[in-house]
Parts: sequence; C-alpha cells; structure tokens
Amino acid sequence: MNSDIGGNDFIDPEAPGHSDATSPLATAQQRVALMIRNFEDPSQEWRRLCAELLGTFFLVLVAAGGPMIDHSIPGSVGRAAAVVAPGLMVMSIILFMGKVSGAHLNPAVSIAFWLRRDFPGRRVPAYLAVQLAGALLAAWFLEAVIHVSASYGSSYPAASHTPLDAFLLETVLTLGLVSVILGTASGAQQVGLFGAIGVGGYIALAGLWASPISGASMNPARTLGPDLVSRDLTSWWVYLAAPLLGAVLAVGVAFLLRGPGGGKTGSLAAQGSINPLINRPDQA
Repeated sequence: MNSDIGGNDFIDPEAPGHSDATSPLATAQQRVALMIRNFEDPSQEWRRLCAELLGTFFLVLVAAGGPMIDHSIPGSVGRAAAVVAPGLMVMSIILFMGKVSGAHLNPAVSIAFWLRRDFPGRRVPAYLAVQLAGALLAAWFLEAVIHVSASYGSSYPAASHTPLDAFLLETVLTLGLVSVILGTASGAQQVGLFGAIGVGGYIALAGLWASPISGASMNPARTLGPDLVSRDLTSWWVYLAAPLLGAVLAVGVAFLLRGPGGGKTGSLAAQGSINPLINRPDQA
C-alpha cells in the first residue's frame, strides 16, 4: 500500500490541463496526473520489483525467524512476540517503501488489487514471482544463520484440528486482512500512515488469537517460502488456496460497500508513485 503521497511535488507547467498553479484543486489534479502517467513507465518497474522482493524478504525474515529462533533457543521468543513482530514489520515496510511499489508483500493482495482494477494485470506475474523469491531468500538465510530447518518457521494446522479447519480460518482471516487493505486504499481513509497502522495492527491481532490453530499466515509466499526450502509441503494447499479465496471474497465485499474500484486513490495506493518529476532533489 502506498504511503506519503504528496509533499513537495514538482508540477510541470506544460502538463495538459495546467491552468492556474495557485489553485489547490488544479495543483492536486496535476499531481495525480503525473503519478498516473508514471504507472505506465516501464523504466521504473525494476525499482518496484526490488522493493517487493526486499519487503517480502523482511516480512518472512521476521514471521518465520521468530519460531525458528524459539526452536533453536527454547523459550527465547514467546508466541505473542512471534505474531506481533510481523505486524510491526509490515507497518514499517508500508511506511518506508509503500511509495515505491505499493508494498503488497503478498500474492493475495496483488491479485485483489488486480481484481479491484487498481493494479494492471500485466504487472501481476512479476510481482508474484519476486514475492516468492523474497520469501525463499529469507528462508534460506534463516536456515543458514539459525541452523534449524525452515519448516519450523512455516505454518501448519494444529494437531487438534483438520486442514479444513485451518483452510476455513485462513480464508476468513485473509478476507479481513484484504478488506482492511482495500478499505484504507479506497480514499475512505487517509492513505499512508493510517493504512500502515490498520494493516499492521490487523496482522498482529489476527496472529494473537488465531495462530494456534492455523498459524495466521494469510500470505501464500510467507508459508510456501519456508515450505519449499525445507521440502516439507504438509497441508501446503491450505496456505495457497485459502488466502486466494479470502482475497476474492474481500474484493466482493469492497464492491458491495464502495462500488467498483479503479479510482485514482486506490490506484495510487496499489501501484506506488515513483516519478523523476515528483520529489525532485532540487524541490526538496
């Protein structure tokens, strides 16, 4: 999700529709026009993909690293810390790189933004690929440093519950997560700081009560990365299918609550707003 929209943006006086730079409405419209033009600039895509890879790497580093460290040093990382840490990490990532890529960090989020018409479909495969790559790199790094299997950092149904129980719970959890993301990106709330707090807070709260049953993954990359590195694919389908179904349901809920997507604010939140004409060094 995008953050920090606005600031000392450079306004091109030759831009189409430029009339009165002193008009707040005209200035805001020109800023949005510059940002939207940038969405279609292929020269910036490598930055967005690097941001998604790095962001997903740090998310999985924290989400999988907590339980792996606790297995290596028993009692060192409690359950509360292990589930709150990913929420705080997501909050930080949205704030520091949301403007670059939109900070999806999750294949379910990228697909939801696409279904909502806030994100172009041609960019979805690359986003999914680098999100999985970031998760794999994090799992490999953790195994090398902590010296325990990445399987201890993955998500599994509790022994007392069936994979179907975990599937249903992960579906509902992801429905809530993606609903929060789409809602804070819709213009109903401020994009940026409030979005980071809302998304990070939801991840932490979901983990605090639901992690004993399903792990509260809500993210295919977060779980499949450690699964693939450890070659332990136990109940892998739960953590692929449930988040995708939850994302689709969340798009339906967003349509019921706010109508069709594809608006300017949602697109800014989903796609990032890097542009050589925005926040130029000589305008800072």
